[in-house]
Amino acid sequence: MTTNTLDASDLRDRVQALASGAGIRHWDLGAACSDDCSVQVDRGDAKQMKAAQRSSITVRVWNSDGLVGITSTTDLTDAGLTRALEGAYQASAFGNPDDVPQFSPLATAPLPNQERPLMPRQGILTLLKDLRSAEAELLSRHPAIETVPYNGLAESLSTNLYINSDGALRSIERTQASLYLYARAEESGRKPRSSGAIRMALGSQDLDIQGCIDEAVERTVSHLAYQPIETGTYRVCFTPEAFLSLIGAFSSIFNARAVLDGVSLSSRESLGQQLAVPFLSLEDDGLHPDHISASPFDGEGTPTQKLSLIESGFLRNFLHSEATARAFGVKPTGHAGLGAKVSVGPDWFVVGTTPGRSSGLGLDHNLETDTFVLIEDLSALHAGVKSTQGSFSLPFDGWLVKDGERISVEAATVAGDIRSLLTSILHLEATQEVTHRGVSPHVWVEALSITGEA
Repeated sequence: MTTNTLDASDLRDRVQALASGAGIRHWDLGAACSDDCSVQVDRGDAKQMKAAQRSSITVRVWNSDGLVGITSTTDLTDAGLTRALEGAYQASAFGNPDDVPQFSPLATAPLPNQERPLMPRQGILTLLKDLRSAEAELLSRHPAIETVPYNGLAESLSTNLYINSDGALRSIERTQASLYLYARAEESGRKPRSSGAIRMALGSQDLDIQGCIDEAVERTVSHLAYQPIETGTYRVCFTPEAFLSLIGAFSSIFNARAVLDGVSLSSRESLGQQLAVPFLSLEDDGLHPDHISASPFDGEGTPTQKLSLIESGFLRNFLHSEATARAFGVKPTGHAGLGAKVSVGPDWFVVGTTPGRSSGLGLDHNLETDTFVLIEDLSALHAGVKSTQGSFSLPFDGWLVKDGERISVEAATVAGDIRSLLTSILHLEATQEVTHRGVSPHVWVEALSITGEA
């Protein structure tokens, strides 16, 4: 069954009938179906052309003892759904009595309005033509750029559903497209340098292909004249993308599931405590108009909402699922993912200045006249971040800026502690930039340890 033929009401009616026939009274399910196509090229030749239709359903069943079992299937026929229901019911006998999720109390609440038109798809041959042209122009822009080893252009139509036996019926259909170009440049006697850019849109015809090419060229070429950097402590400016990467790596600070599991820097008592400088605000806004993947509900059917996480430097809220919200005595926030253990995760971070407060040093001090390190991109986040300790040591791409001159850093790591970093922010620039990770201004930090290549 394809995305285009998946009907939420029909699926609900079929599952309800099958569950009743099996004596199952309490159940829910989440479904995801997609129709995707993507292309990659290598010097004008098609490296990969892929089209796929995918569907999956996660079914949860509660037995008479209140325990829950879960199973997944890709078979949306009546026979497949019956096996999934029976499998989940059998698994419920082994459910964990200390961790029993329930239906979200907001699973039938009104959903927010979301104006996201479905965009027509252009097809795989048009994608191939556009990507070939983009690669050719990128290669022609500078003699040192010899290859674009990582590239891709994709578009998709997807449907997400949430249904439960209490009458909840959620359905959202979306289109999405993405482009990435990652170039490699090399000069005689010098190490290869690489950088790239990403663009996302509701439809492939709306992708800023030229902007992606220009950014990939500018970022790659700017790193050719690299020099080593001396190990020491430097004032640092994070680009919006780099700062959002770092905040995302420590998102367990705001995650109620991580708090309950004891794998977060935060505790129950952390709410209301100061976490950052007074002029910093942080929101999770899953409905932000620039969030291409926005959905009006989460995996449990809870409506998506804008949630203030840091306000005037103080930790105000955690991200919640139904179970964590129940444990904290609050309402779910719309950040749950349906699975064997309900997960909690952020949607779309928005970093900004607390309304009515000066953004640090303000405009009366020109920070760019000082020597500082501008960090463009952070690497190895999976290995260099100790989220339960707060420490990080990460390779980065960036520049040493001295007397207004940018000098690409050959190879270095930046290290610090996220709690110290958040309380030593000097300045948030006035302009917020939209990235594929969220929204943020450039963020200036007083001092971080930079280790150059030995």
